[in-house]
Amino acid sequence: MYTDQHIHSSWSGDSETPASDQADRAIALGMERICFTDHHDPFVVSDVDFELDFKGYFEDMPKLHEAYSGRLDIGIGVELGLQTHIADHLEMLAKAYPFDLIIGSVHFVEGLDPYYPEYFEKYGDRAYTLYFETVLENIRLMSCYDILGHLDYIVRYGKGFGLTYSYDEYSDIIDPILRIVIDGGKALECNTGGMSRGLSEPDPCYDVFRRYREMGGELITFGSDAHDPSTLGCYFDEAGAMLRDIGFRYYTVYRGRTPEMHKL
Repeated sequence: MYTDQHIHSSWSGDSETPASDQADRAIALGMERICFTDHHDPFVVSDVDFELDFKGYFEDMPKLHEAYSGRLDIGIGVELGLQTHIADHLEMLAKAYPFDLIIGSVHFVEGLDPYYPEYFEKYGDRAYTLYFETVLENIRLMSCYDILGHLDYIVRYGKGFGLTYSYDEYSDIIDPILRIVIDGGKALECNTGGMSRGLSEPDPCYDVFRRYREMGGELITFGSDAHDPSTLGCYFDEAGAMLRDIGFRYYTVYRGRTPEMHKL
């Protein structure tokens, strides 16, 4: 099994799963390493508290790492919600703690999360364009992450509003995003969480990974985005086959924010 580097636990406001339950599931699947990446999306208006208690997190997670020593290698990461108006705060956090990796993700656009219908009701046909423009704006400003998380996260929710999506439709925005990722030495995440919600492809889709490869991109990571054990490692076989078909031969595992290349 590939290393799952996007996993949530009860340290995230949208999960009630003890971290040990996720670790046990990883062992049952035959994984040798995982990395927890609990949410920190501060200063947002939401039904969920997405602010991570870093002090408690870094007291608890090293204990878990020790408890599973010899059975499972557990990394400690974070999923930072990129927002331009708190760039300094996020850059400070990235330097303040000994993370194994940092996923940079965009969940909120002008204060709204596409998870909720209000986003699509407000922006209509501009919903996807505005989302990708927001991703581009954030990564132009910030470099406090190692992995760009679920680049086309929004498509998980847009189908229900009759919106179509393809790389070709948004290539004028996606290509500059990929160029920044490549030139900055960042990884592009292959996130299979949407497939557990009924999507036929990971986030981002096949054509985005094909274009990433064409542009010289090499660093890719696997993440299930699991908030409970039932989806940990989900669809990794299918995603791995897709990436090999495109021409990738290696995927990336992070330790101490340093990339290691592993055979696909």
